[in-house]
Amino acid sequence: MDLRFLEPLYRAPGPVASVYLDTTHTAEDAAHRIGLRWRGLRKELAESGADEATLEALDSAAGGIDGIPGPQGEALFASGGELIAAYTLSGPPPQDRAALMPVPEPVELVCDLDDGLPYVVVAVDREGADIYAYPAYGDLSEERHTSGATLHINKVPTGGWRQKHHQRHTEEVWFANAAEVAHDVEEAVKDVQAAAVFVGGDERALGKVREHLSHRTAEMLIEISGGGRGDPDAIAELRKSVEEGLRRTAVALRSGLMEDFKQDLGREGRAVQGMSATCEALRSGQVGRLMISGDRTGERNLWASATDPLEVSDDRARLTDPAEAFEAPAGSLLLRAAQATSASFSRLPDPGDAQDGVGAFLRFSAAP
Repeated sequence: MDLRFLEPLYRAPGPVASVYLDTTHTAEDAAHRIGLRWRGLRKELAESGADEATLEALDSAAGGIDGIPGPQGEALFASGGELIAAYTLSGPPPQDRAALMPVPEPVELVCDLDDGLPYVVVAVDREGADIYAYPAYGDLSEERHTSGATLHINKVPTGGWRQKHHQRHTEEVWFANAAEVAHDVEEAVKDVQAAAVFVGGDERALGKVREHLSHRTAEMLIEISGGGRGDPDAIAELRKSVEEGLRRTAVALRSGLMEDFKQDLGREGRAVQGMSATCEALRSGQVGRLMISGDRTGERNLWASATDPLEVSDDRARLTDPAEAFEAPAGSLLLRAAQATSASFSRLPDPGDAQDGVGAFLRFSAAP
């Protein structure tokens, strides 16, 4: 996962307010309950020293988005009286919480986005096909971003994705134009750098389209049950099948990554694990891909420099200027250093997959 989107968060002058809020709209009084819980978090931030302008900036975004049913959450970041970013999460956070620190706390956000995959959905029948291309996370508006298959399928966003629609009135015309449809599927795959293509609907029509797909795209095809067009029941079945397919695909991809990680740990200069070793690798710019667990239970703090993101350590004395160092949760500081060196990110499936729940693939070996 590319971490460049975190730059505005870490560029903001501290302190930064970070808010995670369950914004699920299921009950009739959901908006009222969300408002009460936000006011509780707002009070916590005020008691921690957040200025009123920053709190008012958060007021403008807190509460989620109307019209998206099902479980969801949001991550908000503000500083200096301005809202830096607002994200709608694919599910509620483990708990509502807010923090005011020298740096933002984006760990839960990054882990939520990392669970997403860029993908294409193709629904075909005898009369046509609908092709939808979704990035791993896309814009819902200029101010708010969204992640997760459920959000995409439940509510059509105003940006961040592309839809193509084909209407063919006879089976003969459909088969004759299968090559054109396959071409549009290829374009959709390229547009979002898709990791999977979910296809459902008429088997004969799908078989003809498959003949015109490139070998690479054909290998990404995942056939799902249902998937017809127009029928609400078929669309509901499509959503259910895509969500399950995304989950399985993400698990498979992450499993392969972890197998590579285990092998590289046995090869000198290829990977490291543990808090101290990962901090040292970040300090020297060696990290190509940072991996941390999304489980923040018992998360330890690290020391960091206010001016140099790479200055991060579990030992304050290791920093160039210990006197100006500050302390913050490890995940936030590790992501800060990784983003500063253009390293990518992957979530560890389980904290036990690496010592201290932290590891990294290396770009190069340090000189002896």
